[in-house]
Amino acid sequence: MLYRYSFDSPVGCLRLEEEDGYLTGLHFDPDPSVRYADDTDLLRQTEQQLTEYFAGSRTSFSIPLKLQGTDFQKRVWKVLQTIPYAKTMSYGQVAALAGNPKACRAVGMANNRNPVAIIVPCHRVIGADGSLTGYAGGIDKKIGLLTLEGVDVRRLTQSKCKTKCNAS
Repeated sequence: MLYRYSFDSPVGCLRLEEEDGYLTGLHFDPDPSVRYADDTDLLRQTEQQLTEYFAGSRTSFSIPLKLQGTDFQKRVWKVLQTIPYAKTMSYGQVAALAGNPKACRAVGMANNRNPVAIIVPCHRVIGADGSLTGYAGGIDKKIGLLTLEGVDVRRLTQSKCKTKCNAS
């Protein structure tokens, strides 16, 4: 059975999804007027951990996840979970760690399809030249999350990404 819960956060309305005791979705809700209020222990625990993250008192999550995707997407999402709080990694670096150094564009697509934003921190992936590049939730949310973590986004946003796939 699928359970859903919506709540307001510093980066907008978030929608959580749980199935079979696992978090399966964390989405930036495009329509905050539609609210979900399923009440489960896991959804409450997830909201609590996210609230702590936004308050600056949590740097990692301990939520059971079930991520649906291709084998490559799952490898990428596993790599993303190793990027430390307040650190960034290039698409090329993620591709290499996921087993295919030339697949940086595929890493971008895996990030775009990340079903559990924030907890699987695709916002920590940047261009090889240090530039901020796309984010499914919007670049403003990526900047907000990185700023929250203490990343100097002024340094990042000043770069112009000419070659998105260089694994520097």
